[in-house]
Amino acid sequence: MSSARSARRPQDYTALGIEPQPIARHEDGMRTTGEKDTYEWWYFDTHLDDGSSLVVAFYTKPFIEGVGKGLAPYVSVELDRPDGSHHQWEPKADADAFHAATDRCDVTIGPNTFRNVEWGEHLKYRIHVEEGPLRLDIDLVGQVPPWRPGTGYMYFGEQDEHFFAWLPSVPQGSVVVDLVLDGVQETLKGVGYHDHNWGDVAMTKLINHWYWGRAQAGEYSIVSSYITAEANYGSTEIPIFMLAKDGAVIADDPARMRFCLEGEQVDEHSGKPFAQVVTYEYEDGADRYVIRYQRQSTIVDQRMIERITGAKHLLAKVARFDGAYLRFTGQVELEHFVDGQSVEKVADPGIWELMWFGHVR
Repeated sequence: MSSARSARRPQDYTALGIEPQPIARHEDGMRTTGEKDTYEWWYFDTHLDDGSSLVVAFYTKPFIEGVGKGLAPYVSVELDRPDGSHHQWEPKADADAFHAATDRCDVTIGPNTFRNVEWGEHLKYRIHVEEGPLRLDIDLVGQVPPWRPGTGYMYFGEQDEHFFAWLPSVPQGSVVVDLVLDGVQETLKGVGYHDHNWGDVAMTKLINHWYWGRAQAGEYSIVSSYITAEANYGSTEIPIFMLAKDGAVIADDPARMRFCLEGEQVDEHSGKPFAQVVTYEYEDGADRYVIRYQRQSTIVDQRMIERITGAKHLLAKVARFDGAYLRFTGQVELEHFVDGQSVEKVADPGIWELMWFGHVR
C-alpha cells in the first residue's frame, strides 16, 4: 500500500530548489501552470475587534469539480458579523482577466487583487475586492515571519507521484479593513493570517479529512493542522504545528506534538463527525504547551455537492461523493506547563475548520 509523507529531507529541499530558511519571496508567487489537474489558491482570514470574521480567497479554479479543467478564476468572500448575519460573494472572471506573478504574490482576478507589497522585515500585503454592494481594501502587516512545515510539500505515493503544498506566508499579522457595504463605510482592525496552497491532482484523491486552525492567544501565535490521507495512501496521519511567541517561532517539530478530539458528535447537515474541543499538545523537555480550540459556533456548514451543478452533480451523486466543509469560531486557549506545573494560561477568539473530502471510516 502506498503512503504519504511530509517532505523534510535535505534532498527534498535540493530537488525543489529552496532553502530551509529564509523563505524566498517567489515561494508565494504562482507555483502551478493553471492547466488541467492543477489547482492553487491564496487565502486570508481575520478576526476583527468588533467581533466580525472575514475570509477572502483567490482561486485559479474550483478545487473540487474544476481541477480537471483549465483556468476558471474566482474570488470567495465570507463576512460574518457580530449580530449573527452571514454575507457571501463569489466574483468570477474569464481566464484572460487572470494574472499571477511567479516572483511574488501578485494575483489579479478581474478588478480584484491580492498583492505582496513588501517582503522581509516589513512584510505587507494589500487585498482589494469589489463585487456588487461590497468594496474591501485590506492591509495585512506580518508580525510573525513566513513559515512552512519542512519544504511545505506533502508527497503521496511510493514514488512521490503527487503532492499538496502549503505555505503560511503570514502566520499572524495586524489587519486594517476598509469595508463598504450597501453604501455604509467602516474601518475595522484585527488579527489576520495568509497562506498559499497548490497541488497537482484533486485533493479528493489524496486526503480523507483535515483539521486546520490558526489563532492568537495572548503573546502566542498558533498554526496547527492534522491531515489524514485517503485509504489508498495508508490513511497516513500528517501532523503540522507551529507556535511563536513575540514574533519568533519557538516550537515546530511535529514529532513532539500529540493531537486529540473531545466531545465528538455528528453534524446533522453534512453527516460528518466533529469535535467540540480540538487539542494539540507539544512537549519539549521541561516545557509542555496545551492548545485547545473550544467551539462556540459553526459559521459555515457546507456539503460540497451543493456547489456542483449540471451533469457533474449527477456524477458526484452516483460516485457517492459526500465531501463537507465546516468552519468554527470560539475560544483558543493556550496553557504552558514547566516541569508539570502550570505557569501561564491565555485565551483569545479564533477560527478553525474541518474539511472532509472522503467518506467517514
